[in-house]
Amino acid sequence: MSTFLVAHGSWSAGWVWKKMHPLMIARGHRLVTPSYIGMGGSAHLAHRDIDLDSNIEDMLRVLFFEDLRDVILLGHSYGGMVATGVADRARDRIKHLVYLDAYAPDEGKSSHDYSTTERRDSQRKNAVDGWKVMPGNVPADTSPEDKAWLEARRTPQPIQTYEQKFHYHNGPLTLPRTFIYAKKHMAGDPFRPFMEKGKREGWKVYEIDASHSPHVTVPEELMEILDEVAKAAGEIPFVIAGPVPAIPIVGHCVPARDARAQTGHDGGYLPP
Repeated sequence: MSTFLVAHGSWSAGWVWKKMHPLMIARGHRLVTPSYIGMGGSAHLAHRDIDLDSNIEDMLRVLFFEDLRDVILLGHSYGGMVATGVADRARDRIKHLVYLDAYAPDEGKSSHDYSTTERRDSQRKNAVDGWKVMPGNVPADTSPEDKAWLEARRTPQPIQTYEQKFHYHNGPLTLPRTFIYAKKHMAGDPFRPFMEKGKREGWKVYEIDASHSPHVTVPEELMEILDEVAKAAGEIPFVIAGPVPAIPIVGHCVPARDARAQTGHDGGYLPP
């Protein structure tokens, strides 16, 4: 059995992966699909200061509180930005990283750095209240039933999640990676460069005959690929040498004084 942890894409949340849960269970896997703060069920907590690091921290906390280890981490679309940060900061817990039609960022790049000038300028200009980026269109091949389900639940994306630059804390990643490219690509084919990057760097690359959200439109086909990824990942030795390091919890969630009182540590760290 493998444990998959999903870093979801823009405007959606963990709920958008519901078709994959029974498929994962049937293959003997566990699927964990958390939502970032301000998205999905916590949309009422959204605010303008939520950024990329906020979303990375959300995922780090799931790893800690759910005590997840030996995880296959999957980032979809914008979630590739988040997943890369999680894989960097929790290296002892992640055994494989999957990019599903997603950003695989370089040091110092933001999601908006990879957007077209037209898209970036439009999102900045049209952001509601100066920070809420409203949902884009769903892929054209989405069924009417799924389109209604999606549009009823998608919520605005805080613009700082797109604007904040990504930075490694522990140097470039070294873990095995897989890229899944959706052949029915979006306008401008924005994720092809990351597929090509994966090929250059020796990642396993799949091409799926689907649009940008195969977990919605072709879940069975996606499950076939992910099951193959899990089987291959199970053949890769995963060894932790020495004591298990703490997971860094950054930002506003654990003030230093509280962390010190609870753990004896001065920084924003909780022991595993």
